[in-house]
Amino acid sequence: MTVPPTRCFALVPCAGVGLRAGAGGPKQYAPLAGRPVVAHTLAALAAVPRLAGTLVVLSPEDTQFEAAVPGWQGWIARRGGATRAESVANGLPVLRELGARDDDWVLVHDAARCLLRPEWVDRLIDACLADPVGGLLALPLADTLKAEEAGRVADTVPRAGKWAAQTPQMFRIGLLARALAEAGDQVTDESSAVEALGLAPRLVAGDLENLKVTWPADFALAARLLQTR
Repeated sequence: MTVPPTRCFALVPCAGVGLRAGAGGPKQYAPLAGRPVVAHTLAALAAVPRLAGTLVVLSPEDTQFEAAVPGWQGWIARRGGATRAESVANGLPVLRELGARDDDWVLVHDAARCLLRPEWVDRLIDACLADPVGGLLALPLADTLKAEEAGRVADTVPRAGKWAAQTPQMFRIGLLARALAEAGDQVTDESSAVEALGLAPRLVAGDLENLKVTWPADFALAARLLQTR
């Protein structure tokens, strides 16, 4: 019996309320260079031929997605939770319902990381497709790190060997489901859940432009970067 090849799916948790962004609502729907933030994100994922499909996990109360991304050809599931980890964990069974297998790959990507380029996704897939664990886009830290206490420097933290995690983060569906179930819903990214199983995800060089729109000033920077493309 021939074993079918593994496939790659994308999952975009899109249930956040965006309080830090100061956008007057969920930051994924804030306007940026003529389109909502999430529309830029999904357009980049749609340009990756090796993705068999993309699932967007929305809040059950979401009423904005269809208007923000008209004509969306992917999948949606209104099963978002109170945390990112909960939204991802709730989305994985939906991928299974849609035909994905436990040994297929899922690439989890932030809805607000809207400057994504398809070639960065391909770079991650190339690096992880034969990896026993999976991995994530990340950048080696360039700045000196300071630990803070009461608004003052408490310590200087050596930056050697430290990386800033980005997305997508790519793991097999079955492994990630088990990792999230054991780690709980307070982990801030998929890699940390997999690390809690005693595994070591692969670090794949990301890009400085792959920033996550989080603070009000990020919108202006993202808009300028989009204008240069």
